Amino acid sequence: MKNINYKGYYFIAPFFLVFLVFNIYPILLTFYYTFTSYEGYGSPEFIGLDNYIRILTDTYFFEAFFNTLKIWGLNFVLQLGIALALAALFSDLRFRMKGIGFFRAIFYLPNLITISSVAILFNIMLDWQYGSINQFLMQLGLIGEPIDWLNNPFTAQVSVSLILTWMWFGYTFIILMAGVSGISKEYYEAALIDGANRWQMFTNITLPLLKPIMLYVLITSLIGGLQLFDLPMLITDGLGAPEGSLNTMVLYLYNQAFRYNNYGYAATVAYALFLITVIFSVVTFKSMYRDVKATKNRGKK
Repeated sequence: MKNINYKGYYFIAPFFLVFLVFNIYPILLTFYYTFTSYEGYGSPEFIGLDNYIRILTDTYFFEAFFNTLKIWGLNFVLQLGIALALAALFSDLRFRMKGIGFFRAIFYLPNLITISSVAILFNIMLDWQYGSINQFLMQLGLIGEPIDWLNNPFTAQVSVSLILTWMWFGYTFIILMAGVSGISKEYYEAALIDGANRWQMFTNITLPLLKPIMLYVLITSLIGGLQLFDLPMLITDGLGAPEGSLNTMVLYLYNQAFRYNNYGYAATVAYALFLITVIFSVVTFKSMYRDVKATKNRGKK
């Protein structure tokens, strides 16, 4: 039997040690905390399934869940719609638009701005007395009096969704354009010869072939949307004002842990968020994958 050289394990050992200490251990410790009442100091008190029972009847948690879905849903529809429209425009053979690299950089630029800077910028712009948005809309005659954007539940949620759309549609546009560039131009040229218009080419060529890319965008956007925290935290008082409309699930988790020192229940909220993310991702992937597979089968026939 040949001698085995174990020296290679010494080189990979640091990675696994760091992974175990900073990844696996916190996950397991958080799971343990879900069965305890723990205020961040002293010894955790084991309480069994009480935290899980509480979360099933916690109206504030469900309010945070639906707030998160509403903010993410509007943002995703607008983000994907704008990105698809731009992708269709830049891929149109009749227009043959140039300077795609320049537009990619411009559209992606908001994504490079720190979220704290974005929050300060839009806090000033959305100010109901002196904000530039109200001043602009009043000069155009679209509104008669200033709108208190961030102190009304509906307009606050819409405002956060629009800000997120502005930040992320450029990223989605780049991903979709990468998918469009992988579609053979022969499909479009054949459609032009057959007399197809732009809408027919978009709905029958571009959209079906972009479904796998759209699946990726949907799942990644959903995972990121369910973890929405920083913008609602910075743009309001940190408690989800007004009237709890910006109280997202992660903001609720954060306040339970660091404002109310209820680490055991916060750990339970974290695992509930993880479970919700997994369920949504699996359901979305299964349904979209079924549609993509059906589209490919029709293409083969």
